[in-house]
Amino acid sequence: MPNLPKPRLRRGARRGDLLAATPQAEPQAPRIEEIESPGMRWVNIERPGPLERTWLEEHFDFHALDIEDVLSRNQRPKIDVYDDYLFIVLHFPIFDPAAGRLGTGELDLFVGPGYVVTIPNQPLQPVEYLFERCRTKEELREQLFSRGSGYLLYRLVDDSFDYCFPMLRKIGNKLDALEDDIFEGRSEEVVRDISNVKQEIINFRKVIRPQRPVLRDLERVKQRYLATEIDLEIYFDDIVDAHERIWDMLENYKEVAQALEETNESVISHRVNDILRVLTSITVIVLPLTLLASIWGMNVRVPGEESIAAFWIVVGTMACLLVGMVAYFRRRGWL
Repeated sequence: MPNLPKPRLRRGARRGDLLAATPQAEPQAPRIEEIESPGMRWVNIERPGPLERTWLEEHFDFHALDIEDVLSRNQRPKIDVYDDYLFIVLHFPIFDPAAGRLGTGELDLFVGPGYVVTIPNQPLQPVEYLFERCRTKEELREQLFSRGSGYLLYRLVDDSFDYCFPMLRKIGNKLDALEDDIFEGRSEEVVRDISNVKQEIINFRKVIRPQRPVLRDLERVKQRYLATEIDLEIYFDDIVDAHERIWDMLENYKEVAQALEETNESVISHRVNDILRVLTSITVIVLPLTLLASIWGMNVRVPGEESIAAFWIVVGTMACLLVGMVAYFRRRGWL
């Protein structure tokens, strides 16, 4: 078979065609939201990525380890103090609809003279709400920004802790509903509900408890960024008080949940004991009747065999035993 000639490809033309067919990727802009006013700047970066990291490194002189902490997902609450800024990591409880339970939302903050940078790792409603209000309402923006970065930090932390109280009230309402269900005879149905409420309280405590030393440290180092014309001592004390109120409510709910669980188990145990008591009484009452029936049912000659009168005597004796034992058990309170 003769060899066919191979076609000669025009390599230069094909490379040009490929380059022309490849779409050029448009440069992406970092997702940065800013609000500026004379002497104050608020930067909000939600779910930062590599572009946002590059933007932070270009516009601020933050430590590289702090930038890495921002991009990592599992940072404990803390506060790092530098000569010209503070780096704060705080956690707040949020409801996760996918998992159907409370989760943890992280808020990273850089606070320096004349600026605040907020970096939530997922949407935090108090931060979003305050940011949008400052963007749209000039009067509120001037009121907050004119008092310096320390006051804006206070409002952010205070609003985030205030957002915890509606969630705590929902847990309290669940506990009240569970108490009503227990005493209305639905003890077996609320076992899973009690476990779910206890899990919510545990998750809430895991989020709130590590904040205590951070807030104490923040109260100690806040003087560096306080506005000179106002005294924010009482404001930051209010944050500590709000945190303590949340913790006290969680402690109370924990005790209530444990008490409800013990009460529910006691109610179920009493119900089981009542059932066992009735069944045991019936067994004891039927036992002598069964004994009589067994004796006169043996395959041997017995008194009154083939006698109709003897049959009625045995039946009457069994009826008397039944009535007598039932009366005795009721008098003793066993039935």
